[in-house]
Amino acid sequence: CSFVEHRNYKIVYRRYASLFFLVGVDDDENELAILEFIHLLVETMDRHFGNVCELDIMFHLEKAHFMLEEMVMNGCIVETSKSNILAPIQLMDKTS
Repeated sequence: CSFVEHRNYKIVYRRYASLFFLVGVDDDENELAILEFIHLLVETMDRHFGNVCELDIMFHLEKAHFMLEEMVMNGCIVETSKSNILAPIQLMDKTS
């Protein structure tokens, strides 16, 4: 099972190889939508890093946070296009 309930909250998690992604949500959230969100995040990181692993996230934590910030605003998913999420990061990579 990819869901754990504790008091009034749920933890939705998914494992990709050696990586675990966890998201804490209210009872009102759709668990399957959160699983899809996690999958989208991993696919986006895969596209940028090429087969993302824990070292990619550790050494490029600011990029991982930036991807997440592009996808979520005020607790709501606002962007699901991988190219739109990665465009600012690619621009920053070009300028540096």
